[in-house]
This record gives sequence, C-alpha cells and structure tokens, in this order.
Amino acid sequence: MSGTVSLLGLDFGSTTSSAMVASATMVRNCVTGRMELSRLAEEYRSVPVFTPLRDGRIDVDAVAALLERWLAEGGLSGKEIFGGGALVTGLSAQRDNAEALSSLLRARLGDAILVAIGDANLESWMAFLGSAARLSRRHPEVEIVNLDIGGGTTNLALGVDGEVRRTGCLFVGARHLQVEPGSYRIVAISRYARALLDHLGITRGPGDMLSPGDVDVVLSFYVALLESAVTGRADPFTTPIARLHVHTDLGLEPPAPSVPRIVTLSGGVGALVYDKLRGAPWPSRTCFGDLGVDLAQRILASDVLARDLSAWVPDHFGRATVFGMMRHSMDISGATVFLSSPNLLPLRDLPILGRLGSDADAERVHALLRLVRESPSGGCLRIEWTGPPLAAVRRIGASLGDELRARPLRPEQALVLFVAENVGKTLGQYVSDWGKSPVHLVVIDEVVVKDARFAQIGRMKDHVVPVWYYGLD
Repeated sequence: MSGTVSLLGLDFGSTTSSAMVASATMVRNCVTGRMELSRLAEEYRSVPVFTPLRDGRIDVDAVAALLERWLAEGGLSGKEIFGGGALVTGLSAQRDNAEALSSLLRARLGDAILVAIGDANLESWMAFLGSAARLSRRHPEVEIVNLDIGGGTTNLALGVDGEVRRTGCLFVGARHLQVEPGSYRIVAISRYARALLDHLGITRGPGDMLSPGDVDVVLSFYVALLESAVTGRADPFTTPIARLHVHTDLGLEPPAPSVPRIVTLSGGVGALVYDKLRGAPWPSRTCFGDLGVDLAQRILASDVLARDLSAWVPDHFGRATVFGMMRHSMDISGATVFLSSPNLLPLRDLPILGRLGSDADAERVHALLRLVRESPSGGCLRIEWTGPPLAAVRRIGASLGDELRARPLRPEQALVLFVAENVGKTLGQYVSDWGKSPVHLVVIDEVVVKDARFAQIGRMKDHVVPVWYYGLD
C-alpha cells in the first residue's frame, strides 16, 4: 500500500507567522511492518510575515486572507490535505482571542490538521524533532538540549539518540519589549517584561526610551535563566521573578561527567545566531521592533550557550517547530482499523484516560470506562498485552464488552482503543460482540501512543487514519 499525500504546517508565533507545504509517500516499513510517511519533500515555504495584530488582539480577518494566500501559493487550494498541524505559540497563544484563530483554522481546514494553542511541551518536542533529532541520532553518545527561541518563549527539549527525554518552556524571548524599529523607544510591554522592569527598578513604559544599561540588565537576566536551565543549576530559579518566567520546568540535573551535553538553537533568534556564524552581518539592532538581535548577540557571547554552536549545527533551525509539527505531530494507523460506523470519524479533542493491561480485572475495566462515561465526548484507552496475543485479545475484548453492555455509553460518546499490534479489527469485533453492541467504537492499531493527554483522529484514507497527540506530559 502506498500513495502520495500533502502535508501542511502552520506556525503563528509571537513575532512572525509562516506556512510550509510538503508531499510524502505513505508506505509500509518492511522492517517494522508499520505504516509511515516516507520521502518527505518540501514543496512550498512561505516568507515569514509579522503575526497580524489589531489593538493588541490577533487580526483574524487578516489571518484568513493570509491563509488563503498560503494555500494558493502552496498548491493546496481545492486539494485534499492529509495531515499536519498548526501551532499558536508564545505571546500569540496568550491573546484573548486566540481561540478565534483556532476556530478559523478548523473551519477552513476541517480536521485535516491538529490545531494546538499554547501547548508548551508539544512545541518543545516538535522543535527538537524538527531541528536536532537527526543530529542527535548521528551522535547518540551525547545529550542535546535544543533551545527554540522566539518572540515570547524559549522552548527547551533534551534528547538522546533522537528521542526527546525532557521538555520545558521559559517566558524568555525577543518581543516582551516591543520598540520602535531603529531605536529603543518602547511601544508595548508584556506582563512578564513589566514585572521584570519593576524588579530591576526600571520605571520606563510605552513612549519612554530604554537606555543601553536597561537593555543590558534585561538581557543578562534572560541569558542567566537559559544558562541555568541547560546546566541544571536550580538556584537562579528560586526567586519570584525567575519563577514567573517559568512556563513548564525542564528540571534538568547537572550533566554527568561521562555524558557531554550539547546546546543547539532554533527559532527566530536561533536563526540570527547561525546566520552570523555562517558569515552574515548582524541586522541593525531593533530592526524587527524588538530585542531579537541584541538577544542573539548576547547568546553568542555566552560561554555556556555558544560553546558548541559552530560544530553542532541542526536542521531547519529557523522554522524547526513548523517542520516538526508537519512531519512528526501525526502518526498513521495500521490497515486493520475497526470502525463501528463509517461516519464516526473524524474525532477531535478526546482525552487519553489511561492504560489497560490485557490481564486487567473487572474492577480496573469498570474504573477506566467510568472515566470515559464522565467525559462529554468519550475517551481513549491504551491497550497493552500480556500473554499469548489471541488469548489476550479475547480476554480484554470480552471484559470491555461486558462492561459496555452493563453500562452503555451515551450516543454522543465514543470509545477509542489504541493498540501497538496488528489486531484492530479482531479486538473491535470482540468488544462490540461482533457488531451487536451499539457502542461507538474505534480501534486504532499499529500505533505507539505518546505520553499525551488528548488525541485527534482524522478521516480514513486508503484504509488508514491519521492520529495526532497533544497535551504532552
């Protein structure tokens, strides 16, 4: 089974927004036997534009026009999109109408992509996969900490041998202090920058000019937090102002003497640093209306952060998150998906409520299905096998079926089961009592479920379905 599909990645960040379109071939891996995307080829990459804002809110109408332009330029107007994702990140995710942007994207693109707003761990994970994963696989003997530095946040992820082990996020970025391009006259201040200026005793606000000393102490604070995060030093994070700047804690210990810890960069600020290392001149300071160039210069001057940058260069560092989102946010089911009804898909925002071993007793089955019943739209369970596969399928299928007959789900609820083995249709038949049960049931096989809180399942294409996970732990 094979076929060419189109993928779309969108990124709406604190400073800029962009789009990427790629084609990929859906094939079965001859080694693992699983369906996967192969031969990913970039077809279109938009020019980054400033994220449209009006009166401090996302300009949804401007985004709608921008989206139509990207779809046309990327050759996707009127064409089916198989998968991908859209991230609303940093300060954009904190705008009071961020959900309106999500509604726009879902209305225009349907359930072809995952839309995630302010999911910091997902952003960190995607940035690592889009930037440093290949470098990490080539050097499995080292730890790589990727810093994806944008306008509002720095998303951190530590990985070994291409696998992300830890993620975190700091409110450290270029655009907390917006200034007039070509000067340090303040245009706008985020609440994090306002608290920092107050802590530093700097009484300036919109319309005032930042002095070189003001800029220096602000950037010193940012760089110290980044250095402490990657080296595992906890002391700088004990103060209230530092804790305010922690979105999710990376929580690293100091590196072991025998395992080198390498730093790589991505994001807009990271791109500025790597451009300089390749010989490009620095852009004029504040040319983007923020402190991005200044922050890039301070990072390059840091012995901790810049030590390995010249020798360890990642991929796609300017748009790592959107590339990672497009390529790695989605899994593909096996070809034996069980659907109790062909019209059941797509399903969106279903909570992943727990793991169920095939040897689980009736009390455990009852407890997990009670959680599913308490969720308005239903939920997902991860099934794990012990013992001979066929006997395990019969045992867990019968247990789930008995509980569902005794305490049925409501008509608006669905139960999704994830299983790694190629047993989707068989397990579904046992749970549904060979189609006699009215339960809305989906069994997705041949997927490895990540440690996530929610799942989205797209429409079937060529007997397989795309699956997205978000709300990563």
